[in-house]
Amino acid sequence: MAGALPSHAEVVLKVHHMLPPSSTAQTKLLGPWCAKIAAESAGELKCQIYPSMQLGGMPTQLFDQAKDGVADIILTVPTYQAARFTVTEVFELPFMTNTAEKASRALWNYAAKYAAEEYKGVRPLAFHTHEGAQIHTTKKQVRTMADFAGLKLRAPSRLSTKLVAALGSTPVPMPVPQVPESLAKGVIDGALLPWEVMSGLKLDEIVKYHTETDSSLPNIANTIFVLAMNPAKYESLPPELKKVIDANSGAETSAWIGRIWDETKAPNRKLAEARNNAFYTVPAAEVQNWIKASEGVALEWVKEVTAKGYDGDKLLADAKAMLMQ
Repeated sequence: MAGALPSHAEVVLKVHHMLPPSSTAQTKLLGPWCAKIAAESAGELKCQIYPSMQLGGMPTQLFDQAKDGVADIILTVPTYQAARFTVTEVFELPFMTNTAEKASRALWNYAAKYAAEEYKGVRPLAFHTHEGAQIHTTKKQVRTMADFAGLKLRAPSRLSTKLVAALGSTPVPMPVPQVPESLAKGVIDGALLPWEVMSGLKLDEIVKYHTETDSSLPNIANTIFVLAMNPAKYESLPPELKKVIDANSGAETSAWIGRIWDETKAPNRKLAEARNNAFYTVPAAEVQNWIKASEGVALEWVKEVTAKGYDGDKLLADAKAMLMQ
């Protein structure tokens, strides 16, 4: 058959992530991505997906599992390891991003240009963000800055921890799999989370209040993700199979993943609506107060990366410019 790939032994890739099998990460990203590389390799590339940390370890260890070959491919939040991915975490600054599709493409381009050092030891296949965090609480609705006082709020990463503190709440950093139990037991009063995780973690059944910010302004917070491969596993592939992986990596694959996350917002929000949970949209004038209160987070980040030898102002300006493209 003309154009057919040469025949090789079947390669089974161990794909590891922290979320349940019902999550968007598996059903809409990893499952379809694996099906696509299987089809394009005539069945020679296959995945064995291990959700919910089934290969062992904690979510904070996923990046190094790809580096060390415990898994062949991982999907993780690199910034669960505080201060290790300082250059890339610019996309987690407060009020930085709008849509996941644009942010994910921009994140790939930015990381390729500036953050290669941070991803030494793995082969990034894609980067993405979620569609933007909202504030989900169990006991009271957040409407103004004054309502943050006294709340213990889950923050996913270093910069969102600083954001939560700047707004007047007590930040409690934790990976997303710990959030449902922590909310149910009252360890935290709420969490910064995208709508996308509602279905996979059944959070609409635990929280009662949802606070969204005016959609004309950037999202209050975001989280970055990386889909990464063990380099030795990639190098072990014959050229034809490397080409299949390459064709399903990069800026457009990142944008595709971001689009998936954007499309999850409406159906997951409807789950909370169906439970008659309470919703509130913070008007733009009040959001401006939050933006002003959190300005120091970006200023501090610029100082930190500049102290590491980078031009922090340029990195921030370039990230913002890429988000506008």
